[in-house]
Amino acid sequence: MALQDKTIKLCSCNGTMALDAKALAAVLKQATPLTVHTELCRKQVAQFQSGLHESEILVACTQEAALFSELAQAAESKARVDFVNIRESAGWSSQAARATPKIAALLAVAALPDPEPVPSVSYKSGGQLLILGPSAPALAWARRLVGELGGPLEPNVLMTRQQSGELPVERAYPVWSGKPLGISGHLGAFKLEWQQDNPIDLDLCTRCNACVDACPENAIDFTYQVDLGKCKAHRKCVSACGAIGAVDFSRADRARSETFDLVLDLSGTPLLAMPDLPQGYLAPGADPLEQALAVARLAQLVGDFEKPRFFQYRESICAHSRSSVTGCTRCLDVCSTGAIRADGDHVKVDPHLCAGCGGCATVCPSGAMTYAYPRAPDFGMRLKSLLGTYREAGGKDACVVFHDLETGRELVQGVGRRAVRGGKGLPARALPSGVFHVASIGIDALLGALCYGASQVVVVMDEDKPEGYAAALAEQMRFAQAIVTGLGYQGRHFELLRVADAKTLETRLWALEAASGVAKSAGFNFSAEKRTTLDFELDHLAKQAPAPQEIVALPAGAPFGALVVNKVTCTLCKACIGACPESALLDAADAPSLRFIERNCVQCGLCEATCPEDAIQLVPRLLFGAQAKEPVVLNEADPFHCVRCGKAFGTRQMVDNMLGKLGGHSMFAGGVAHKRLQMCGDCRLVDMMENKSEVSVLDLAPRKR
Repeated sequence: MALQDKTIKLCSCNGTMALDAKALAAVLKQATPLTVHTELCRKQVAQFQSGLHESEILVACTQEAALFSELAQAAESKARVDFVNIRESAGWSSQAARATPKIAALLAVAALPDPEPVPSVSYKSGGQLLILGPSAPALAWARRLVGELGGPLEPNVLMTRQQSGELPVERAYPVWSGKPLGISGHLGAFKLEWQQDNPIDLDLCTRCNACVDACPENAIDFTYQVDLGKCKAHRKCVSACGAIGAVDFSRADRARSETFDLVLDLSGTPLLAMPDLPQGYLAPGADPLEQALAVARLAQLVGDFEKPRFFQYRESICAHSRSSVTGCTRCLDVCSTGAIRADGDHVKVDPHLCAGCGGCATVCPSGAMTYAYPRAPDFGMRLKSLLGTYREAGGKDACVVFHDLETGRELVQGVGRRAVRGGKGLPARALPSGVFHVASIGIDALLGALCYGASQVVVVMDEDKPEGYAAALAEQMRFAQAIVTGLGYQGRHFELLRVADAKTLETRLWALEAASGVAKSAGFNFSAEKRTTLDFELDHLAKQAPAPQEIVALPAGAPFGALVVNKVTCTLCKACIGACPESALLDAADAPSLRFIERNCVQCGLCEATCPEDAIQLVPRLLFGAQAKEPVVLNEADPFHCVRCGKAFGTRQMVDNMLGKLGGHSMFAGGVAHKRLQMCGDCRLVDMMENKSEVSVLDLAPRKR
C-alpha cells in the first residue's frame, strides 16, 4: 500500500515538537490534511480509536506502541498498526525547525511493506543443563534447580576441580568429574568431551563413605574425589571400596562425552572464548548475581525456537580455495561465532551458530556470501526511499546514521533525549536507519547511500562489539573513501563512531563536516548480486564525478584490481585460469594467450598463489569505463607445433623449458624419447605403439614359480 493511502497519526507530544502538518502532507502526497495531536495517548485517544476502521495506520510514536496495540486489539480492529519514532529522531533537536524533510523521510520508510520472510532455522531444547566448574558452586546450583527453584531445567554436573561441596544423598541428577577437552554445538545440541582423571569413578561410587573413613590423610571429602595433593598412596581406600571397584589408581584416563541442551560454565576461564557465544551457552564467572541471572536466562531457553537463516551462500563463485590452494579467508577471519569453517575448496556455515551479524557478507569480495536479513533489494529500497523522500522534501547534505536495533538505537535515541536537558539532539541532516547488525554495512551499502543522495554515511557501534567487526567496517570505509576521493568528491564521506554513551555520540555527530555528493541521485535498485550492485554504483559515481578518472588506485586488500604478468617467466600453462573462480582470467581458442577481464577480478590471490612460476602480481585499483568489462591480453606466445603432425599443443617457451629441464636426464637424452617430448599427446602414443624395437610389458616373460 502506498503511503498516501495510509492513515497517519501525528502527535506533538504535549507540544514539545513543532510539526509542519501542511508541509508533511504535501511531501507525503496525502489526499486529506494531516492533523497534529498534542495528547494522542491520553485525552485525544478517541482520535486514534476513530481511525481503527482503516486498513493501515501509521502512528508517529513508539513510546506508547503497547497502548495503541492494546486499544486496537480490544476494538477487534483488523487494521494494521505500525509505529515510527520521530520524537527523539527529529522533533527533539536544536534544529527541529529544519527537521520536516527528515520526519517525512522517516514516515516514508516506516510505510514501506514488510520484506519477504526469509527461511528459518529451528532449535529444540528439552532443558538438559550441563553445569561445569568447581565442585562447590556447580553442586550448589544443581541442588537449587532440583529443590527450591524447580522449573524446566534438569541439571547435570561436571566437577572440573575440587572446591568442597557435597554430593546429594539421593541421586537426583548425574554427577561426573574430570578435565574438559572441548565443547561444541549449539542450543539443543551441545557436545562435551572430557577425561576422567580422578581415581574415583562417580558412576560406580555408591557413596557408602567407606573410602572417606579409611583414608588416613583425609584426602577424600563428600565430593567423593581424591585430593591427589594430600594422598600418600596408602591405597586403603581401594581396599575399603572392595568389589565395588569405584576406586582405581591404575585406571587409564578415560575419554567421555555427553550431549546437552544448555550449558552453564562456571569455570574461571570459560571453555569457549569466542566473542559471540552460541545461544544456550552462558559463562557468568564467579559472581553469584551474574550466575543467578544466567540461570534465569537459561530457564527461558527450553522449548522449540526459530530464528532467521541470515545468510545465503553460492559456492560456485567462492574464492576461498582451489585445488587445496588457499585464496580468500575473509569470512573465516571475521566470523565471531565460529559458524564458518573451511570445507575443501569452499566454506561451510552452520546456520545454528550464525548470529546474523552479516560480517561475512560485508567482507566477501565476490558476493558468494550474501546477507539475507533483509535481502539486498529490500535494504536498498529502504535506503532509496529514505534519501529520496528527504531530498524531495528539500533536505540537504543528508547523513545516514546506521545503528543496530538494540544498543545502537538506545544511543541514537539517547542523543535525542539530551535535547530536552541542554543538549543539541540529532542534527537535522542526520537520518537514523536501524539494521539488525551494523557489521552488515559493507562497501555496497556505503556507496549505494552516496548514489541515492547522501553526502555522508555514519555507522554507530558501541564499544562492546568485537574488534573484528570494527576492523572490517573501517576497511570497507577505507576502500569506499579511496574510490570517491579519487573521483574528486570532496570531504570525508564515511565515519565509524565507536562510542560508549549518548553524550559522546552527540558530540561526534555535530563535529562532522558535510561532504560533497552526487548532483543527481541514482534510479537503479540494489541487485541480489553484490557485484552487479557495485557495477551500478561505480558507473553512477563515475558519471557524476567532479573529476572523472580512468583509474583510481586502491589500498591493498581492495576487492577490485588488475594483474601484472611477468612475460619472461610465464609459460602460459594456464593454471591460473583453472584457479580463478570469477572468470576474470580467460583462455583463447585460436592461440596461446592469457586474457583478463578486470571488473570480474576480486583480488582473491588464487591465481598468484597457484602460478608455478610466481609470474603474477596483484595490483589493487579501480578501472572505469567499458574497458573494465572487456577482455585484454596479459600474455601471449608463439605456439609450438607437434614435430609429427604439426598440430599446436603448447607454447614454444613451455616446451623449451621442459626440454631444458628433462633433456639432461638419461631417459630423455637424445633419441626417440627426446623427440617424443616435442609431440602432442596423440602422436606420442602412436609413436610408442609403432616403435617395434621398444620394450613392451607384453614382451616380458612371466616369472617362474
